[in-house]
Amino acid sequence: MKIFVGASLVFCMALLGLGSAIKCYKCRDYTGSCTKTQDCRFEDSCLTLNERGGETYRQCIKHSDCDYNLLSQMFPQVSSFTFKCCSSDLCNGASTTTTSSSVLGLLVSLAVWWWCVL
Repeated sequence: MKIFVGASLVFCMALLGLGSAIKCYKCRDYTGSCTKTQDCRFEDSCLTLNERGGETYRQCIKHSDCDYNLLSQMFPQVSSFTFKCCSSDLCNGASTTTTSSSVLGLLVSLAVWWWCVL
């Protein structure tokens, strides 16, 4: 019985972060030191759009809009840019050392499983 309960907890914890919406940085700046965040919708990704020689835009964006042609229409004031879309919490920050909630859920699940087995 203890193993069944432990396995159920592991399964539930692993799925905990998979169905939730993400959080992204939201700002428009030159420095990359963005601290303001926003909660995104379920179908959103985080966008980082770098204007060549200019500002960096960070925000939530519908995942299907992560396309150069669509972004050109959404940001007509930006003539030349590079962009990146990602789908984990705060992944559009200046550093790439963020931990996703699903990885954290998996680690907690493994710890609970280890405790139940011993």
